[in-house]
Amino acid sequence: MRQFISFVIKEARHILRDKRTMLILFGMPIVLMLLFGFAITNDVKNVRTVVVTSQMDHLTQQTLERLAASEYFMITQTTPTPKEAEELIRNQKADLAIVFAKDFASKKSGVQLIVDGSDPNMAQQWTAYAQQVILNAQGSMVNLKLLYNPRMKSAYNFVPAIMGMLLLLICAMMTSVSIVREKEQGTMEVLLVSPIQPLMIIVAKAVPYLLQALLILVIILTMSVTVLDVPLQGAMGWIFLTSFIYILLALSLGLLISNVAQTQFVALLVSAMVLLLPTVMLSGMLFPIESMPPVLQWLSALIPPRYYIQAMRKLMIMGVGIQEVWREVAILSGMTALLLTISLKKFKTRLE
Repeated sequence: MRQFISFVIKEARHILRDKRTMLILFGMPIVLMLLFGFAITNDVKNVRTVVVTSQMDHLTQQTLERLAASEYFMITQTTPTPKEAEELIRNQKADLAIVFAKDFASKKSGVQLIVDGSDPNMAQQWTAYAQQVILNAQGSMVNLKLLYNPRMKSAYNFVPAIMGMLLLLICAMMTSVSIVREKEQGTMEVLLVSPIQPLMIIVAKAVPYLLQALLILVIILTMSVTVLDVPLQGAMGWIFLTSFIYILLALSLGLLISNVAQTQFVALLVSAMVLLLPTVMLSGMLFPIESMPPVLQWLSALIPPRYYIQAMRKLMIMGVGIQEVWREVAILSGMTALLLTISLKKFKTRLE
């Protein structure tokens, strides 16, 4: 055990001396959190709105005041005809036009929305928000209540997704590169003839990345609460337990990649192709899985981040207990056991 701990300390010192690795490990999570939290967002804010009305009655004025008071819409100008409003949208000077009928005040109806549909997702959100404001302005009894995310902040959706992507990339990529580096430099044979068993050498090389992944998890959770104002509704114990299982899965995947790759370049290339693209495209990080074609939905069932992101959204945002995410945790545990078994078996067969 003393030799094992000494080997872990040696590997940790080796990582700490590599400034580029440390920059990637701790710089990337901070940059991506700030990027997805502030720069890349689908929040509805300051939608450039044109109002089309022939007369300014009391109900129209009330509706415009509610639109202007909200943070979602910014009334830029008023036009007399829908054609002029449509021309403003085509010239990229407006995003949304609200057309009021002449008898809008008397009938309390007759509203048309002209929306820039180049981005269908944003167009649907603009339409839904505008309809809600107009209904409330007419004195309608419709009342919208949003559970878990009342301010409709996209950070609530992105934080669990960033956790799933970063933990997988950091653990799998760094573990595979660390082992392949030993092969490429011809020092793996030196390690294998040491008093420690080959399996313990691999475990010792993975332990520092396990600890760093847990530290990165703490950084992400801290930034989500303090910087992005995303509350943690669930129990921290279940969040860390689920994350620990997921980190073990990522380390097992990195060990499997190290068996395939012979150079660090190949390891990075395989990691990018096998991990990054499927995680972004098929895990539900950016696009809803339910909206994908059936074939892609079946493929997404093989992507581990899908289940981790789903579990984290339930635990962190919804504040449910472990009984509500047992399916995701069970699938992640099964994938971890399978990948770890295959990786260790192939590694032992190859290096003994």
